[in-house]
Amino acid sequence: MPTTTPITRRDNRVGLLRVALAGLVWGSIPLVLRAADGASVIKVFYRVLFAAVALVAWMAATGRLTEVTSLPRRKLLQVAGQGVVLTVNWVLFLSALDMTNVATAELLGYTGPVFVAALAPFVTGEHFDVRVLAPLALSLGGIVVILAPQGLAVAGGTQLLGAVLAGLSALTYATLLLRSKKILRGISGSALMVVEYSVATVLLLPFVVVLYARGQGPTTLGSYGALATLGLVHTALAGIIFLGGLRATRTDHAAILTYAEPVAAVLFAAAFLAEKLTLWTLVGGAMVVVGGVIVAQLSPAAEPAAPLEAAGTESETEPDSESAAREG
Repeated sequence: MPTTTPITRRDNRVGLLRVALAGLVWGSIPLVLRAADGASVIKVFYRVLFAAVALVAWMAATGRLTEVTSLPRRKLLQVAGQGVVLTVNWVLFLSALDMTNVATAELLGYTGPVFVAALAPFVTGEHFDVRVLAPLALSLGGIVVILAPQGLAVAGGTQLLGAVLAGLSALTYATLLLRSKKILRGISGSALMVVEYSVATVLLLPFVVVLYARGQGPTTLGSYGALATLGLVHTALAGIIFLGGLRATRTDHAAILTYAEPVAAVLFAAAFLAEKLTLWTLVGGAMVVVGGVIVAQLSPAAEPAAPLEAAGTESETEPDSESAAREG
């Protein structure tokens, strides 16, 4: 039977640490993508494919695959719906990047945590935490400071449509996060991701076939190696770390800590790709960090965490994610 436990201060901080660590891992995605050619949709396809295969193999080897095969029909449909939302989210964001400038698309895409804070009381039942307003504004402001010098503009019908799609991608991101928090009740993060990524793989397959026919697939062994890394490390492992953290903290608090991703991406680009690190980037990054520190200092809400299964919870049975969190 599932049990309900209160969120302690320690659980809350460990959960936030795991979310921030996942954000740091995701921040290195641009480095990996630089090593892979091919269409963006194909890269997303291999990301979810490699992640799904790795998670299925790991669960089968540890005797936990029954967590997926024994899911009740209602829960299975809920999780499969996550795969659909995930696919739509990535398609929207990739399309936005194609239609408008990168800075505009990313800024609108990173408004997702604002939607999370606003919608959490209606979706997860968490009361609205007015304390997040200041760190949320500070972190989002930091993203604006980082991206604004790159040029924010919406000119013409195509760019306007791209901006709209970027905004919709932020809304679907919030939907993913809020639904994940709710769906995690009674299911392990690994089982959730297996179904979610399998559905996304099936949905993307027809587009991948067409793109390969047009000669837009990866052309080198190194590209496939980079995509395997993207699936194994940045999707499967980082997903385990993130969902374990999300389980132990409030959704709106976790969403703010995901701003670690764009800041890490900028720092990694400066360190490994020799991209210029400007004063504005440093100021914006500092604002995001301060916002995250403020959230980490907030006392946990006096409400229960998501019920956990007695067996199969990420925090107790997946050593890779736990050790990764400690190393962070």
